Amino acid sequence: MKKMTKVLLFAIMSVLVLALAACSDDSSKEKSSSDTKSESADGQYPIEIKHAFGTTTIEKKPERVATIAWANHDVALALGVVPVGFSAANYGIKDIKTGILPWTQEKLDELDAKKPNVYQDTDGLDYEAIADSKPDVILAAYSGITEEEYNKLSEIAPVVAYKDQPWVTSWRDQVKYDSMGMGMAKEGEQLIKDTEKKIADTAAKYPDVKGKKAAFGMFNTTDLSKFYIYTPSDPRGEMLEEVGMEYPEGIKKQIKDDSGFYLELSAENADVLNDTEMLVVYGDDTTLKTLQKDPILGKVPAIEKGNVVVIEDNTPLAAAGTPSPLSIQYTIDDYLSKISDVAKNVK
Repeated sequence: MKKMTKVLLFAIMSVLVLALAACSDDSSKEKSSSDTKSESADGQYPIEIKHAFGTTTIEKKPERVATIAWANHDVALALGVVPVGFSAANYGIKDIKTGILPWTQEKLDELDAKKPNVYQDTDGLDYEAIADSKPDVILAAYSGITEEEYNKLSEIAPVVAYKDQPWVTSWRDQVKYDSMGMGMAKEGEQLIKDTEKKIADTAAKYPDVKGKKAAFGMFNTTDLSKFYIYTPSDPRGEMLEEVGMEYPEGIKKQIKDDSGFYLELSAENADVLNDTEMLVVYGDDTTLKTLQKDPILGKVPAIEKGNVVVIEDNTPLAAAGTPSPLSIQYTIDDYLSKISDVAKNVK
């Protein structure tokens, strides 16, 4: 399995990739990326965007926008721009050949984009296909590209990479960086405000969710000797806080690196979940029963009481666990409804 497949699968749930991602190149961690210079009110260029691999300069407003990896195309589409090419999704879709998630398809239809150019690059970046689409800019704010991949892509067009770390870009920073790369920073700011309002308005419909101590985890039911909890730095963990939930202190105390996006914990340390009132996990209709039967994990209060929200694996809702503006709009009601159903049982 090639590297890009592993990294993309990690972005959803792969245990193998969790381990691989922890070994990613640390050289980018030390590079400052907090400052950016966007266009001024009258649209002056160049635009300079600092990120994990340095600074990208965009000399003029891009007319042909390409995106790679996960969800960056959703930002472009949400801003009314159909990318000249974007990466196929490899998770959460029924027909893997299309590579298009339902919220993406819905927006493509709205924009009358009948034949989108989808890069089949889930086994590695297809540089030839990307080059053939003749982009003026390549958006990769939410991705796991390496410096080598960044350099190769930069030979095709300016690349907007992630701010600091691979695969942990929040949906807000994804919008911020991608919209700047498109010369649409102001429109990006409005998209963030609109999305925040959608989240807040929907969360208000489910008052049982607010204040519950919850965490998003991944349990491999064929090997329960260890499990994984996504931290608030991960988009999945961040979204729980966004809808009004709280991260439990037991988990927070285990976080030694604020930039880390997951914790790998031994089952013997399951007591760190004792103050977790609810868990959100990937799985199927057997997941909760399997966890409850486990002699160690079955004693975790949230598991023992059945306060576990199971997001069916390889579905659009599971894919929306790493959110974009379009996926939030499409799935937030369903997501909060499922969480609320369990939250009502928490006393």
